[in-house]
Amino acid sequence: MRLLIAECTVDYLGRLTAHLPAAPRLLMVKADGSVLVHADGGSYKPLNWMSPPCTLVESGGDGDELLWTVTNKAGEQLLITIHQVFEDSTHALGVDPGLVKDGVEAQLQKLLAEHIHTLGQGYRLVRREYPTPIGPVDLMARDPQGVAVAVEVKRRGEIDGVEQLTRYLELLNRDPLLAPVHGVLAAQEIRPQARVLAEDRGIRCLVLDYAQLRGIDNVEDRLF
Repeated sequence: MRLLIAECTVDYLGRLTAHLPAAPRLLMVKADGSVLVHADGGSYKPLNWMSPPCTLVESGGDGDELLWTVTNKAGEQLLITIHQVFEDSTHALGVDPGLVKDGVEAQLQKLLAEHIHTLGQGYRLVRREYPTPIGPVDLMARDPQGVAVAVEVKRRGEIDGVEQLTRYLELLNRDPLLAPVHGVLAAQEIRPQARVLAEDRGIRCLVLDYAQLRGIDNVEDRLF
């Protein structure tokens, strides 16, 4: 990646024309060929950019000026006239491992399995990924009275999650060795429409506190 901090003028020629007058800016040339023009503001969004595939041709302008001509496959051009360079550096970043999301459903399922008492005192875990002919139920548990409880874990509880759990319950309740099987929809957030539908079908809704499950947050330490 090449990073150039310079005073520059930028012109875009394509489906429309746009002009950025001379000002100090950050020019970024990535390994994939994209070129971005950033100001010291506007958060992550560049003032102008050219997405790959595109070509960059650097040539001399008037006097000590440099001209970058960036052209994409559609023939659109980004003309960057560099009047003064303040800093020019190149860095090899290598292959990025990608974003690792925190709090995804698999993690929530694992944490809830480890802290099954979150469902209530006396609950015990039977197994994770309990098999059914239409797919595995996230968690199968038993309540203090020994009644089977199927738990569907979601980051966000929506109507689709209620419908999915309903189908599982219909199948599980056909098994005389399991029936009756109760249902719990557990999620970090449950939409009002999903809650209404779940309660209408006898499914309990449980809002999960991810930080508390991870042990980051202690409820007893909270002021509010």
